[in-house]
Amino acid sequence: MRPWGEFIILFFKGVAMGIGNIIPGVSGGTIALITGIYERFIHAFKAWDAQAVRYLMKGDLRGLVRHIDLWFLVAVMGGVVISILALAKILEYTFTYYPVYTWAYFFGLILASVYYVGKTVERWNGGALFSTFMGVVIAIGISFFSPATPNDNFWYLILCGIVAICSMLLPGLSGSFVLILMGNYNLVLGAINDMEMRILVPVALGTLIGLVGFSQFLTWLIRKYRNATIALLTGFVIGSLAMLWPWKEEIYRTTATGEPLLTPDGEPVIIGYHRYLPPAFDSEVAVAVVLMLLGVLTIWGLERLAKKRAERQQ
Repeated sequence: MRPWGEFIILFFKGVAMGIGNIIPGVSGGTIALITGIYERFIHAFKAWDAQAVRYLMKGDLRGLVRHIDLWFLVAVMGGVVISILALAKILEYTFTYYPVYTWAYFFGLILASVYYVGKTVERWNGGALFSTFMGVVIAIGISFFSPATPNDNFWYLILCGIVAICSMLLPGLSGSFVLILMGNYNLVLGAINDMEMRILVPVALGTLIGLVGFSQFLTWLIRKYRNATIALLTGFVIGSLAMLWPWKEEIYRTTATGEPLLTPDGEPVIIGYHRYLPPAFDSEVAVAVVLMLLGVLTIWGLERLAKKRAERQQ
């Protein structure tokens, strides 16, 4: 059994990942990278392989627990699930009534994380710079895609789960934003709040498929091309700042008469965002800047705590 202190720390890192997964533009993978558990997280899911099946068939539960790093997964995924269930309504409220302030805090959070993620690149050579540039281009390009319309088909929901979790595993590519592009962000968020199993079960199934399958690929990529891969992920994080810019207006799909096109649930269909600079430095901008700085200080504080803890363990 792992020490309870480590278990609790891992649990709260999972909580932070869960918050990142809810917010369009923030990636749970980014939070995992910032908090120092990204590679362990990927390896834990990669361990659900033939060897794990052999342990299970032999009844060697102790070997299985050790092989799949079960206590780590329980701590982190427990934090992820609890934070998503507990905070979905809160974030739905803040995005509805205080969108600029909410986006500003997370913009500062990710802005600061660019430095700390970039520090993990071992060699900043030409290949690493090119990988970073490509990551920026891909992430910004995704932010300008037009969202699809909502679709509650069982197989499409499984696909949403697969694609969203693959995005969540990639720092800088937001699973929530991908769900917006696929047209099902509001559908899934509402299902979480209402515990609508008809929607949640196929999404969860797709999530499991994506976790186990995509983690195998990421583990191989990091093992073979670690420097280029981390540089690419750094570019993803930089590019995700375009999605998080606080001052933006939704662009809605309209009918031939110019009226907003509504989903079956009565929600307007967003096809993109118009980003702009605030016209004046008023009280709203001042508060937003303070919240950006608070986001930066949050990452700095987490890094200081992690550094002190590592020094105590040496």
